[in-house]
This record gives sequence, C-alpha cells and structure tokens, in this order.
Amino acid sequence: MALMSLAGCENSKSEVKVQADPPRVGTISLHPETLQLKVELPGRTRATEGAEIRPQVTGILLKKAFDEGAYVKKGQLLYQIDAAPYRAALARAHANYHSAEALIKRYKTLIETSAISRQQFDDAQSRFMEAKADLEVAQINLDYTRIVAPISGRIGRSSVTQGALVIENQSSALAVIQQLDPIYVDVVQPASMLLQRKNYLSKHSAGPKDSNEHHSAVYVALEDGAKYGYAGKLQFSEVQVDESTGAVTLRVLMPNPEHILLPGMFVRAELESGSREQAILIPQKAVSRNSRGETSVFLVDSENVVSERKFQAERLIQGRWLTDEPFAPGSRIIVNGIQHVKAGMKVDAYDVGATADRLTSVGITR
Repeated sequence: MALMSLAGCENSKSEVKVQADPPRVGTISLHPETLQLKVELPGRTRATEGAEIRPQVTGILLKKAFDEGAYVKKGQLLYQIDAAPYRAALARAHANYHSAEALIKRYKTLIETSAISRQQFDDAQSRFMEAKADLEVAQINLDYTRIVAPISGRIGRSSVTQGALVIENQSSALAVIQQLDPIYVDVVQPASMLLQRKNYLSKHSAGPKDSNEHHSAVYVALEDGAKYGYAGKLQFSEVQVDESTGAVTLRVLMPNPEHILLPGMFVRAELESGSREQAILIPQKAVSRNSRGETSVFLVDSENVVSERKFQAERLIQGRWLTDEPFAPGSRIIVNGIQHVKAGMKVDAYDVGATADRLTSVGITR
C-alpha cells in the first residue's frame, strides 16, 4: 500500500513538472516594409513589321533566290518571274514613244506656219503623252518581274516553287517576312487595374503625366516559366476599353536579338501596379484558418502570453500574406510550434529572426 502511495506521488510530481514547462515556440517581429507591387498579365508576341509577298505581274516563276527561315534585307531579290514578255512589251513601248515623239516635233514646226490644224497638233500631242505613259508602265512591269523584299526581317516558307504560274495581285502570299528584333508583346489588362497603375506612376514619376507610364521596365516570363533576359518598354495603351471583356490592350516593345520570342507566343508580363509605404507581410506558415475561412495569427506579448489576432489577408506575395490591418511595430508572432499553443497560454519564445529586418519587397499579383 505504501509502495502504491509512493508511485502515485511520483506520477503527480511528473504531471506537475510537465504542466509547468511551457511549450517552446519560434517567433518573428513584424515591421512595416516599403512594398512595390507588380502585376503579372497574359500577353501575346507580335512582329513589329510584317509583309506578305505577292506578285504584281503575271508570269512563270524562274527562280527562288532565298533560303526559307533566313534573314533577308530590304531590297534583296526573293523571286524572279520570266521577264521575256515584259522586255518585248518594253521594246514596243519604246518604239511607240519615239514615233510619237518624232511626230510631235514635226507638228511643232508645221503648226507655226499653219500647215496643219490645231486639232491635228493636239491629237499628236495626246498620242505622245499616251506613248510616254505606256513606256513607264512597261518599265514598271519589267521591274516587277524581280520580286524583292520590301522590309528586312526573317522570311518564312515559300508557298510556290520554280516553274509555278503566279498571278498579279493573287490572294495567297508567296512568302511572309516578319521583323523580330525588336518584337511587340500585346498585354491585356483590366481597365480598373490600369487606372490604379496610372495613379501610382503619376505619384512616383517625374515629367508629364501622359509619359509616366513609359518610364517603367517590363519583364516577361516564357511559356515554360523561364524568365526572359531583356527588359521591354511600354509603348502605349489602347484608347478604348473592350466592351465585352472590360480590358485594355497594352503594347510593350521588347528587345529580341537572339530571336527567342516568335510571333504568336504566349508570355506573362510583369508591370508595376503600385506601392505600399507601411505594408505588413505575415509569413504563410504563421497563419491559421478556422472553419469559416477566417485568417488569424498567434501573438506573444512581453510576458510571453499567447493571444489570437484575426486579420484580413489581402493577397499572397512570395510566401507572405499582405494585410492592411495595423500591427504594432515589433509585434511578435509565432511561426514555429504553432500547433502546440492556444490563446492565454504562456510559452517559451525564442526569436527566429528570419524576417525581422526591414526589406524592400516585390509582389506579384496574378
């Protein structure tokens, strides 16, 4: 019986000792931060210049003078159409021109002596002007047998081969040239977000308000998530809102020296959308949610007593929740051992210190 009593006393002492040891938890101190927000928006790449190559005269294609997919320069020969019929037409036009020119020279002498009527002279002059126009047209048509690049850029595949018959101003293009460096990125942004961004830039940029939005750099991420290595510049935004979507299209000019970006690619663009001077960011692992979806954190006071604080989470930024609700500078919140505490409990708190410094943060809103 004495042994049982002694064992009971030992258990009681052990329980008292367990209850007396407060749980050990890790805390960080919250400090306001200067937060620059960025918005991530979908976009499509577009060529800055494009030209569809079409024949302007009819004839048999004798030569294709470029490599598909190669870079071509403005004025470079692309196709050669059989020029023989057009050389013959030009020779005939030359003959008619010289005949009309000789006639008008003789008539100028005769009209002075009234050897011919004024009507005959006017008719001869009209035939001369027509012959001159026909000569110019014949020369132009002969020049058009050489199809040259109207712009510099990357040329795509050819839709015709040597020996094909091409038709003047045909609907199908022979090839397409696109300028890829620089390249456009067309970004779609909600109109409400555009207004917020303009208000932010007008407060933080020097110079005329109309040019403020052109001062910030724009970065893009590729379809595989990789960051593109060059920064672009915002060129302009559409002057009207799409009624069906409530969005505005922004155009970004992006360097593309390696031709990594191709027309039609899907990218995500990062643009500045605003800033917070006294932003509070709470680590995600410190946040709890109840059955109603409310977010809260556990605070530790100067006596190491725990209290629960509910707050409204605005958005998640790089693993931390942004909130507008005021927290006293230096407030300690529990980030480690949160599962072992509840409000009113005394804890053994130590400072983790991971986010105690005041840092400038960049947030991405999707």
